[in-house]
Amino acid sequence: MEQKKTNERFKSFESKVWLSTPTMHGPELEYVKKAYETNWMSTVGENIDEVERLACEKIGCRYAVGLSAGTAALHMAVKLAGVKPGDRVFCSDMTFDATVNPVVYEGGIPVFIDTEYDTWNMDPVALEKAFELYPEVKVVVVAHLYGTPGKVEEIREICKCHGAVIIEDAAESLGATYKGIQTGTFGDYNAISFNGNKIITGSSGGMLLTDDLEAANKVRKWSTQSRENAPWYQHEELGYNYRMSNVIAGVVRGQFPYLEEHIAQKKAIYERYEEGFQGLPVSMNPYDKDSSKPNFWLSCLLIEPEAMCTQVRGAQEALYLSEAGKTCPTEILETLARYNAEGRPIWKPMHMQPIYRMNGFVTREGNGRAKTNAYISGGAVGKDGRPLDVGMDLFHRGLCLPSDNKMTEEEQKKVIKIIRSCFE
Repeated sequence: MEQKKTNERFKSFESKVWLSTPTMHGPELEYVKKAYETNWMSTVGENIDEVERLACEKIGCRYAVGLSAGTAALHMAVKLAGVKPGDRVFCSDMTFDATVNPVVYEGGIPVFIDTEYDTWNMDPVALEKAFELYPEVKVVVVAHLYGTPGKVEEIREICKCHGAVIIEDAAESLGATYKGIQTGTFGDYNAISFNGNKIITGSSGGMLLTDDLEAANKVRKWSTQSRENAPWYQHEELGYNYRMSNVIAGVVRGQFPYLEEHIAQKKAIYERYEEGFQGLPVSMNPYDKDSSKPNFWLSCLLIEPEAMCTQVRGAQEALYLSEAGKTCPTEILETLARYNAEGRPIWKPMHMQPIYRMNGFVTREGNGRAKTNAYISGGAVGKDGRPLDVGMDLFHRGLCLPSDNKMTEEEQKKVIKIIRSCFE
């Protein structure tokens, strides 16, 4: 693999510039200390009660249930939605497997809905096509990628028309708004996450959000092993050890007041990248400026097709050919790593994952599987002349940039210069 000699003019960062790391402030430790001193080192306590209250207050939902992870919240949401073994469930394609796996926990079958270029989220056109192919589906799991709200209004209208329940995965989008309303409130059941590199963190932890009191109470029961009201351990239904720790809740409690500060810092990073890349054949991860305000959790870069050098990805490795005036995500990421800065590929779409290779996948033109072979030409490009598999295209041409809110402006300027040099 050929490396560009021009990049050797930079010095490595003395301290690593990260993709995204926790940003702590001090009050977190006080709440954790209080849990320790009062001996509430369990899954009950003041911190849990208060962080649930704070979440409801900030997000605008009636009920919040603190759980061990956003994944646990999604699993509980899938149970609440009534998913049974063999049921198909429509899921965002551009997301982590944590969005999708809870469907499988309940025996459901994920069907992946392709992405649109405007927000990099679920394509409403593809969703409508999916209902034509699978009219029996009654549950849709929607994620907001990198903290950017998707086309919420269109998706909700389609689901309403087909009588489908929405589960909103707002794990990456805490604090983001769509038409002035917080994400995490648009579904029937919603999930947020506080894992280590999210916009605010507890090191782990998550929440189920809902306006349905009965649903919230059910999750409280399920998440504490479904223990019945008896003096001994008695169980009438399957339960889970999913409740949030009072210690973790203390960290989240101390983080919540800094949410808006973190969003402002992340937005500034996005805007500096946007300005710094002017003149390059690239674009940033997009959002609808008229209807949404992202939390800008991660800033991302998309290289124009004509500026892409040859890049091939295998199951676990990638190769490229360095070309003058062109580059690719692999070259940029390797170059950043050489100077002690962390980037990451765009999330690999779920329909491309080995574990889900046999699951349904729907594009804006219908079934997205098995469109080409040795005897059939075409299939990769839609009737509109654009790639038919949008998720695959974004994965091929995109990357996540160092977006840590503790990165200095000087460090970010250097990151920009390093990336610009890859196009020389």
